[in-house]
Amino acid sequence: MKTFNNKEGKSILFSMVKAIQENKAYLSEVDGLIGDGDHGMNMNKGFTVFETRFENENISFTDGLAELGNILLTEIGGSMGPIYGTILIDMAEAGEEEKEISLVTFSKMLTTGLEGLSGIVDAKVGDKTLVDTLAPAVNALNKAVDENIPFREALQEMKKAAETGRNSTKDLVAKFGRSSRLGERSRGVLDAGATSCCIILTAMADAMTDLLVEESVSVG
Repeated sequence: MKTFNNKEGKSILFSMVKAIQENKAYLSEVDGLIGDGDHGMNMNKGFTVFETRFENENISFTDGLAELGNILLTEIGGSMGPIYGTILIDMAEAGEEEKEISLVTFSKMLTTGLEGLSGIVDAKVGDKTLVDTLAPAVNALNKAVDENIPFREALQEMKKAAETGRNSTKDLVAKFGRSSRLGERSRGVLDAGATSCCIILTAMADAMTDLLVEESVSVG
């Protein structure tokens, strides 16, 4: 079984930051087709604030998720700040006691994040929101746990599920947010939140894969 050390998870957080920074223009372009057009700018602002504050600090994966979540929740504005803030803070709380992050732990963390989101929004799969990306990703991880799939392989399955979920939003009609007012005219365009969620999960998975090590087994 493979794990990564929670204290060494800063590289995962900064991989997420870089991914958002590199895609800020694209995210705003996607959002601008049926929304306010500020999703990339707002996300980039929050993730860059996190980078500035913690680039020279030692911070664990779960502590970093909590700090990033608090920044997004309180400092970037817009509808997505509270959404991503809730997801990341709840993820952090679910894994904060763990020294080593295993597939079981990460699956629990992402599941808890989705559950936390469900407590503040009513969106379901098919409503053209980031839930269309996050829920399939969670399902893929939980299935991997049930089938005892290796962590590295499970992360690849999560990425595929997230990408498929993101792509599914193109053919959906928006049920939430400003774009919901467009009705059928919202069909044919990716959802910006689903797109940023896929970017974040992909960056997270790739950086985790680089950190995975064999869990030590004591011999008595």
